[in-house]
Amino acid sequence: MMNVCIVAGARPNFIKVAPLIRAIQGAEDMDFQLIYAGTEKDPTLEGSLFDDLQIARPDVFLGVDSTSLNEITGQVMGAFDRYLEEHPADVVVVVDDLASTMAAAIVTKKRGIVLAHLVAGTRSFDIKMPKEVNRLVIDGLSDLLFTAGVSNSSITNREGAEQSKVYRVGNILLDNLRFNHARWQRPAIMDELQLEEGKYIVFTINRKALLEDRENLKKMLDTMVETVGEKQEVSIPVIAPLRGKALDVVSTINCQLSTVNCQFKVLPPLPYLEFGYLTSHAMGIITDSGNVAEEATFNGVPCITLNSYTEHIETVKQGSNVLVGEDAEQLKKAMRDLLGGNWKKCSLPDRWDGRTAERIVQILRDTVITK
Repeated sequence: MMNVCIVAGARPNFIKVAPLIRAIQGAEDMDFQLIYAGTEKDPTLEGSLFDDLQIARPDVFLGVDSTSLNEITGQVMGAFDRYLEEHPADVVVVVDDLASTMAAAIVTKKRGIVLAHLVAGTRSFDIKMPKEVNRLVIDGLSDLLFTAGVSNSSITNREGAEQSKVYRVGNILLDNLRFNHARWQRPAIMDELQLEEGKYIVFTINRKALLEDRENLKKMLDTMVETVGEKQEVSIPVIAPLRGKALDVVSTINCQLSTVNCQFKVLPPLPYLEFGYLTSHAMGIITDSGNVAEEATFNGVPCITLNSYTEHIETVKQGSNVLVGEDAEQLKKAMRDLLGGNWKKCSLPDRWDGRTAERIVQILRDTVITK
């Protein structure tokens, strides 16, 4: 029986490991434990999240609660090392690029345990970003690098990873969309706001740099509001389900917007299944989230990303995504294309088929069990 340890460092990680957990649960030759770096009282881990993803809450909480990246790294290393001392594992799976992810990766390698990195090979090529440092360290240590696409695999190879360690498995985020296709829940807020499918735009934001430059953020929100009101018989509503700091910042700016011809609605965060319904039935999406852009590509929904790069260029080259940076004029141009029905044709990148977790389980069988 292979013993798999899966480490999650923040809420988005659970969405990516959920398909893997479900696939392992269907395997007779594997068992797993789910470890969370944070605390049981983490407010971002609402009870509905785990019900919606059809997985249990973490088996173990390491209890780390800090905003300092270096403190998080040290505390997770100590706590995770103690965990592995008492609970030996055949393989540790880490996901994405957080400080806690890097900490778990370092401890795993020091203990001589097979390390697998889920969503490997993502790069911004900006070494000033703490996450970029984490990515380089994690990929450099990993025995198994699970990448989402050709570009990510090429990056790991260029940086010296042996080809035998790199597996292009596809985008695991999309496994959830396939799994939940018949489970999406139409939010009650759609009836309250009288929203019709395909006749509204979803807006999400979370990136720290965008939230801190409030002057430019206001300019982009003003542009958004003005553009959806241009030459429209009925203004297209913009729906913004936000959480944490983003909710506070955008709510404050929203009071200053010229919303004469537009319904710009800022909402508290929606449960996973409701958010999935909202985005998959939208006319378009404006976001700074790579995950949301990837889901939009799977759903074939036009997506405008407020960033100058994406970790998965497939969303732009083949998918429904366009990058406009933090430029209000570029945002206006893209929105006019969206509202005018002039969006590009898109297709699904190779292996973005919702079966990534199945491939990973087979690779673990072929590589870890045989060692």
